[in-house]
Amino acid sequence: MSGGYKYANLRTKNSGNSDEFYKRTLARLQKIQTHLETAPRARRLKDKVCIVTGAGSLKGIGRASAVLFAHEGARHLYLLDFDATNLPDLKSTIETKYPDVKVTIQQGDAADDATIESLCKQAMQEEGRLDVFFANAGIATIDGLQEISADQFMRSMRINALSCFLAVKHASVAMEKTNPSRDKEFGGGSIILTASVAGLRSGGGSVDYSASKAAVNNLAQTSAYQLRNTDIRVNSICPGLIETDMTARTFEYAASRGTMSKIGQLSAMGRYGVAEEIANMALFLASDESSYVNGQNYAVCGGLSSSHPVAPGKWA
Repeated sequence: MSGGYKYANLRTKNSGNSDEFYKRTLARLQKIQTHLETAPRARRLKDKVCIVTGAGSLKGIGRASAVLFAHEGARHLYLLDFDATNLPDLKSTIETKYPDVKVTIQQGDAADDATIESLCKQAMQEEGRLDVFFANAGIATIDGLQEISADQFMRSMRINALSCFLAVKHASVAMEKTNPSRDKEFGGGSIILTASVAGLRSGGGSVDYSASKAAVNNLAQTSAYQLRNTDIRVNSICPGLIETDMTARTFEYAASRGTMSKIGQLSAMGRYGVAEEIANMALFLASDESSYVNGQNYAVCGGLSSSHPVAPGKWA
C-alpha cells in the first residue's frame, strides 16, 4: 500500500468487558482452589517422605502443596515455618482428611544450617528415607534501590537464597542413601526451590528480592550438575503474581481503589494466580512423572514472563 505500511493494533479477544472477565476469573479460581474436594487420590506421591518449608501461611504455596502432597499419597510430611501459628491447624486438616498420612510440624528457621540438617536427619531416623524437599520459605520486599540497606539486602539473600542452598546441601545427603527395607533400593529424590519470575528478568520485584531469586534459579542449575549421577533432581519454580499472604498488600490496595479486576492484567492470561496452581507444579516436580526434568527454572506466571513490556492488546 502506498505511503508505507500501517500497523494495526492487536486487540485482545474477549466476549465481554473487564468486569465480566473478572467474574469468570473468580469462578475459575474457585474451581482450582476446591478441586481436591472431588478429585480422586491418584497416589502420585505414594509412600514418599517429604519436607516442605514455609508451610505456615494460610494462603501460602507451602500449605497448598502440603495438602496436595497428602492427597497424592505421601507417607510422611515434615512441615516447617518460622511462624508456627498456623501449623497445628494444617496438621489437623491433613490428618482429618487423610488419616493415612503422617504429619510432623516444627517451628524453625529455614535458613539455619543446624535446623535443616536436623530435620533431614529426623526424616531419615523415623522413615529411613527422604524423597522430596520443597524449599519454599521466603520473604518479599518493596523498597526502592536507594532505600535498601546492606542489612536488608543480606536478609533477603539469607532467607530466600541461603535457605535453598541448605535444602540442597542437606537433603541431597539424605536422598542419596539407599534403604531396601523401606523400598528404596536406589538413591535419588527431588529438590524443589521456590524462586520467582523476578529472578528471571527485571520488572517482577525489588532489587534485593530479585537478586535473591536469581540466585535460587542459578542454584537449581549448578546443583543439578554437582549432583550428577545421583538421580537427585533440583529444579526451581518461578511464580508470577500469586494471591498469598505475601502479596496481600497488592490485593488490599487494589480493593481499596476498586481495581481488583485489573490485577494480573499484564499476563497473557489476563489474571493473577492462586497458590494451588503453584502446588500443581510442585507436585509434578516431586513425582516420578518428572524423572528426566533437572536443573530447570519453571515460570508459572500465566505467560507474564514470556513477553517484553507491552501495552495489553497491542504491539509495542
